[in-house]
Amino acid sequence: MATARQAKIFPFLWYAKDAEGAARFYASIFPRSRVERVSTMHAESPSGPPGSVKVVDFTLLGQRFQAMTAGPHDAFNDAISLTVECDDQAEVDRYWKALLQGGGREVACGWLNDRYGVRWQIVPRVLNEMMASSDVEASRRASEAMMKMVKLDVAKLEAAFEGEGGGKPAPKRRRAKARATEARARRGSRRR
Repeated sequence: MATARQAKIFPFLWYAKDAEGAARFYASIFPRSRVERVSTMHAESPSGPPGSVKVVDFTLLGQRFQAMTAGPHDAFNDAISLTVECDDQAEVDRYWKALLQGGGREVACGWLNDRYGVRWQIVPRVLNEMMASSDVEASRRASEAMMKMVKLDVAKLEAAFEGEGGGKPAPKRRRAKARATEARARRGSRRR
């Protein structure tokens, strides 16, 4: 398995200002995270005089990232987001709250913008399993529930998937089959 330094493909984020501050903020939130190096560009560039551009190498959850402070260019937008796949509601809540600190903004469907403008999706792992379910009706109910949420709620997603809470319940046999399928999918994804 490649280490963070060996990754050949990794995200690169352009910040108008304070890429180092952003990297330190993110590293304070996620385990197995740190700022590796801050380098200064010692040449004139379209972004400014020598020393005005900084490149930051950092690791989040073992994944390599690189960021640059180089003045205004294109603002971050919804076309690219960073997804955090969470094991449970407690993890969803923890990352949601942490990334909103200092001026972040809630959006919808598990999305938020942090104080630097970066888009994040804070998603429970079980939602991906529900969306990939062979039980199309259960998957539809979970998707519809998700579309009404801001921060994702695992219990409400599971209730919708199971047909509880006002929706038409799935027949018991189909629910049991869907649960067995989801359990097999979870076991398979843990082996990878």
